[in-house]
Amino acid sequence: MAYVTLGKSGIRSPKNAFGALPAQRVSTEYAVMLLRKAFDAGFTFFDTARAYTDSEEKIGLALSDVRDQITIATKTSATDTETFWKHLHTSLKNLKTDYIDLYQFHNPSFCPKPEDGTGLYEAMLEAKDKGLIRHIGITNHRLDVAQEAVLSGLYETLQFPFCYLATEKDMALVRLCQEQKMGFIAMKGLSGGLLTRSDAAYAWLDQFDNVLPIWGIQRETELDEFISYFDHPPAMTEEIQKLIEKDRRELIGNFCRACGYCMPCPMGIQINSCARMSQLIRRSPSAGWLSEKSRQMMMDVEKCVECGQCSAKCPYELDTPSLLKQNLEDYKNILSGKTKI
Repeated sequence: MAYVTLGKSGIRSPKNAFGALPAQRVSTEYAVMLLRKAFDAGFTFFDTARAYTDSEEKIGLALSDVRDQITIATKTSATDTETFWKHLHTSLKNLKTDYIDLYQFHNPSFCPKPEDGTGLYEAMLEAKDKGLIRHIGITNHRLDVAQEAVLSGLYETLQFPFCYLATEKDMALVRLCQEQKMGFIAMKGLSGGLLTRSDAAYAWLDQFDNVLPIWGIQRETELDEFISYFDHPPAMTEEIQKLIEKDRRELIGNFCRACGYCMPCPMGIQINSCARMSQLIRRSPSAGWLSEKSRQMMMDVEKCVECGQCSAKCPYELDTPSLLKQNLEDYKNILSGKTKI
């Protein structure tokens, strides 16, 4: 297993990190089991966020007794200093720790800087001076904000979506981070579930020696796959290369990444599933997507009034209402038998 050092932060981790967003979707008992098993197997970097409901609490329950052996990264979505301090102290309490290794601004719409009028970056520096945090990072889905953060010299790490569907601009961002000695943390290595071969995802990301992938893990079977990569990291084979090329041909372009920043929809539409149903139903067992519950979810798309809120919030600048309609039409054709899957 290779190791990654996250730029000038000096944070070092096996090239296999635990993304704890899905921990909020399972019971406390199950989440604690997953987290502890991950640590026992060699995971040392655990990423969460104040916004992930009880994910931080579960990490605290599972790992507080081995605090000095792990790196904890969490995030604040605060847009003012009062909320910043509230988030930070809540995170410290939930995580059962007196410091956070890496504290990140969570997908801000702008790059927080000193004297920008928000006081957010100054609050980060104060928290660091007090020993409450050790390193300052930022996460984003917007390429322009990410680039500005890297070039600002204010941040030690950037967390950004990165997988084998990446564009040349995305790869240039990784190279820029390396030039600026800034750590790069790759989220959505499986593109929100559209990529179904974790070995291919791992092998592709392993080509970048400055990238730390974090995997969102919800099931023990998923964890077991990534644990196996400690001793047997997947290599880029001809078969994997062909799979990647096929996926890139089919998926690169105007598709929903399921980041969820368009939510909630005022009409109750589950946008981050409905806007990519055509890919989901063809790339995973279709039965679940053809259930009565899924049909009802898709029919909700007919409630869309094209208010534009989802498009305005999409960091990828997608025409989300059009995507929803296209996916609904395809779904109806599949149900009627006009389209085969």
